[in-house]
Amino acid sequence: MNRTFRRLLTVLCVPLVGGAVAAAPADAATAVTVKPDPTYRQQPFEGWGASLAWMAEATGGYPDAVRDRLADLVFGPTGLNLNIARFNIGGGNAPDVPSYLRAGGAVPGWWTAPAGTTRADKDWWTPGDPAEFDPDADPNQRWWVDKIKNRVTKWEAFSNSPPYFQTVSGYVSGGFNATDEQLRPDKIGDFTAYLAQVVRTLERAHGIKFSSVNPMNEPNTNYWKTTLGADGNPTGGRQEGAHIGPSVQSQLIPAMAAALPGTTVSAPDETNPDIFAADWTGWSAAARAAAGRLNVHTYGTGNRPIPRDIAKGAAKPLWMSEVGGSWLDRQDFTSMDPGLGMATQITDDLRLLEPSAWVSWQPIEDYNNMKPGGESAAGMNWGEIQVPFDCTSADCPIRTNTKFDTMRNFTHFIRPGDRLIASNDTASTAAMRGEDLASVVHVNPGTAEQDVTLDLSGFGTVRPGAMVTPVVTDVTGALKRGKPVRVAAGKASLRVPARSVTTFVVDGVSSTAAGTGLGTGKPVTFTGVQSGKSLSAENGTLVQRTTDASAAAQRWTLTDRTGRYGSRDRFTIASAATGQVLGTSGGAVTLAPPGTTGAAAEWTLSTTGDGTWTFVNAATGQLLDVIGESRADGAPIGLYRPTNGPNQRWQAVPR
Repeated sequence: MNRTFRRLLTVLCVPLVGGAVAAAPADAATAVTVKPDPTYRQQPFEGWGASLAWMAEATGGYPDAVRDRLADLVFGPTGLNLNIARFNIGGGNAPDVPSYLRAGGAVPGWWTAPAGTTRADKDWWTPGDPAEFDPDADPNQRWWVDKIKNRVTKWEAFSNSPPYFQTVSGYVSGGFNATDEQLRPDKIGDFTAYLAQVVRTLERAHGIKFSSVNPMNEPNTNYWKTTLGADGNPTGGRQEGAHIGPSVQSQLIPAMAAALPGTTVSAPDETNPDIFAADWTGWSAAARAAAGRLNVHTYGTGNRPIPRDIAKGAAKPLWMSEVGGSWLDRQDFTSMDPGLGMATQITDDLRLLEPSAWVSWQPIEDYNNMKPGGESAAGMNWGEIQVPFDCTSADCPIRTNTKFDTMRNFTHFIRPGDRLIASNDTASTAAMRGEDLASVVHVNPGTAEQDVTLDLSGFGTVRPGAMVTPVVTDVTGALKRGKPVRVAAGKASLRVPARSVTTFVVDGVSSTAAGTGLGTGKPVTFTGVQSGKSLSAENGTLVQRTTDASAAAQRWTLTDRTGRYGSRDRFTIASAATGQVLGTSGGAVTLAPPGTTGAAAEWTLSTTGDGTWTFVNAATGQLLDVIGESRADGAPIGLYRPTNGPNQRWQAVPR
């Protein structure tokens, strides 16, 4: 979750100017060709979501007219159209601790303390004791559950902190040292029992079913710290949070799985891909086995392909389970900067992470906190919707910014069950619905109009009358539907405004063109991005050699063993020279006899659409890697954990 509304590590966009799709002189626009690739299809998309947490706690008790409108804006079909909700199970401070958490951040705990209990009393709670459990807790967040439950198809429960009595410091805002373990080791079982009891209570009371539970949030960070003033009460730390390092995570994850059999345990909900990877590396084998899904946040945007390949190697689904941001250093409801920043974040997350769900942190934020003089002097744009968190009247003002508009270009046209596919253009996201190309969402952050050509030659069927209809969001309006353009000779060209997000709705284009993709059996050379040298099968070993297009030892054929066109399909890779199969044994790369199959000889290939690939071994979860990042001719090839390094990426060249 955000920590003092930290800035995303993304490039800020500049204000939008421009109009709707319209004719303009050819030299007034830049040009880009977008070529979707149906031979590389991600897992079926589970959908779009949000954490309820603070926004639900703050607004669930508002007048009906206000809270109904807010729920419609977030989960309604004309609003953000979300279908995934994450319920925040609060920990709760001791009864004698004065209020100090941010508005909405004091999510109630689900316990009832004996009279006179103080923060010093930390051993009174007994799992399963009905006298010490509050089944009616958190009415505000639960109002949201009832309001949206017919629109939500996936529920996840998550915790930011254990209850105060299960923490080391005795406060839910973190330890006195931000890197000290905060979950008491003797209370791991009690904590998971607490979460399980809340989940089962919510399911029975509201007629919903949680598909997953995550017992931690951004755990291996230095964000969560409690500071005490001279009077002994907290003065610092405005939200629930708990440092939980990988060794304690390794105990917590299996314990959570045991406490809630039949419910997927997701983890670690880490703040960025690099710390996610550090958590995974530090987990025990039991923790890796018990985690049914991997969750990562993208507050740090570097190295997104690492979680992608870790998830593929572990054969586990991956969610981008939280992110938010301002994308402009002032509060502004009309500038396109925030909207373009959000659209770019979504585009990059979907392309580089390949998540099966994308979840916003808080679509609704506190207007009072975001206005000038709130969290910053100039104000900020966290949230797609802003409303005062101290509202008491039915005419409470509700404001949306351009993130609300540009996000709908994605959530209205990429649906649960769609499969995102590769594209050569880093600013575009393409989705298939069954065998049909459904939509392409394109972001133009530049100052010039753009002539976009959709190259649909990768598809085998373009029906007569096939059309592409633009739906444009820019400074002049949101989701403006333009005039359809006919597909001719496998292409459609459209002009989009400067500083815009455009969804191209496609009708009449389907299937994959025959003979395309890596699994066709046609020979391919794989050339290292770092070294410029190619994989070569020589004397039973794998090395890199100066590329020689005529060398049979450098040509490979791929056979899809588990599916067709899926980004998680497993391939066998055979040498065109010897028929030997690329495999692994004893932690090393091998060349196995022709016809060898099985996990050790199967590889999942990943790409960002740029023509380069990583090879993830199905048995080890490790990647094909030039040992020592060598550029030398004849350097050996080995296995290593995902690093997103150029020595692990390979350019595929048909031969």
